[in-house]
Amino acid sequence: MNRLIRTGLMFGNLIHVDSPALVERYNRALEHLTGRTTALTDFYIDISGYSPEVGHELDDHHYLNHAGVNRQFILLTTQQKTAPLLNARFSTSRGILRQFIEENEPALFALTTRDAVAGELANSVYDIATPARLLDIRRVRIEADTTGGAIKQAARLDEKVDRFLNEEDAWFDDVLIAEMITLAGETGDIVRNPVNLREMSFEQRNFWTDHFGGAYVFQDVAHPGLITPGDTSIFNDLPIAALHGFEDRDAIARFLEKNSLVEPIVKARGIDAAAILRQKMDFIVVDTLADSGITLRGLTRADMRRLARQNAERLPPEFHALAALVNWAENDGPWPAITSRHPAYFYTFRAADHPDADLVNMLLSELAPKDIRQLFICHKPAFYARYAGWSDTKKDYVVDFLVNEYQVDKLGTRTALFGHEAPMQETAPPPIPEATIAHVGPWGAVRR
Repeated sequence: MNRLIRTGLMFGNLIHVDSPALVERYNRALEHLTGRTTALTDFYIDISGYSPEVGHELDDHHYLNHAGVNRQFILLTTQQKTAPLLNARFSTSRGILRQFIEENEPALFALTTRDAVAGELANSVYDIATPARLLDIRRVRIEADTTGGAIKQAARLDEKVDRFLNEEDAWFDDVLIAEMITLAGETGDIVRNPVNLREMSFEQRNFWTDHFGGAYVFQDVAHPGLITPGDTSIFNDLPIAALHGFEDRDAIARFLEKNSLVEPIVKARGIDAAAILRQKMDFIVVDTLADSGITLRGLTRADMRRLARQNAERLPPEFHALAALVNWAENDGPWPAITSRHPAYFYTFRAADHPDADLVNMLLSELAPKDIRQLFICHKPAFYARYAGWSDTKKDYVVDFLVNEYQVDKLGTRTALFGHEAPMQETAPPPIPEATIAHVGPWGAVRR
């Protein structure tokens, strides 16, 4: 993993904690949350305040995430909002933390100039002893305060100010005035600079978790279900309508279609579908030829085409199916019959425009794992796990590609792959006749 770390593809964008003041604040918060402290004077933290170095020192990389639920966090700076979340047990955690920071940025900026903010992503589940507990996770609430209790103190001061302004004879209450002066010395002027954080809670009905071998839980959809790459028998007792393992490709395809969660790449608006499919084909070529002694670093698109021609008989069905789809899109070739049982099927989709698009793209990246770019963007734990088993030749290619093709324009790449344009018309187009859909293939009618 060293080359990933050196290039910033792993542990990238972490926040450096190297000043005595920040280390001291971190220790206060750490002791407040866990009863432990660190002797380190220099370390890096993620969006939640977790530090790999501190985890190594404490011999506990879940020191802020005991039992994998109700994740705790330490905020030293609002700059943490751009950092990744390491050791994520739920797909929703980073988005919740980032939204909390952004919605409360002015207050958090003021609070973290004097102290650390410590808190928890709290829900009603305190452990995940059984799979059934996953379905009990419905809403996550943010609880946070400084280690010195500034928000709690500010609330007390606000209450006393309200009494002072509204109660009869409060102007002559020396005890009340003394209490206000004492609290104001701790909180500052809360009238001009309010010290409070918005009470925030988040629905968590659709999510991925790494518990029980990994699971994609969809409860807030028309047809609820659970999809797992692991052993489906673990979830047999769950009160959920549909349970699918990764090997049941037909059922997963029907589930995604019934819930309108995906769209064919060739049907998506505002993207260069053929270019995306060609890039996926390149990744499949690399996966096939990585162990054949061929140097793959620095290859141009023309080089990739040459390698594909020279090794056509060695390339898997995914490559040839995507090539046929590109030929249909660009050259008016015949429509390829790619059913859900075909290994190329899930390479031809992306998430539709809905609130859980990131979760669906994450699922698709596991169902089409040779697309190393989507796997890296959408599901880093799965990417790192697969990377560890690749040959050095493939590792070199993947690192070179991600550094030179993805890192230079992350936002642009994500928009090109997963962004959705606003519709051109207010009214929906007329429905496509069933006969037409049956004629052109499993994706329905597609305009060239």
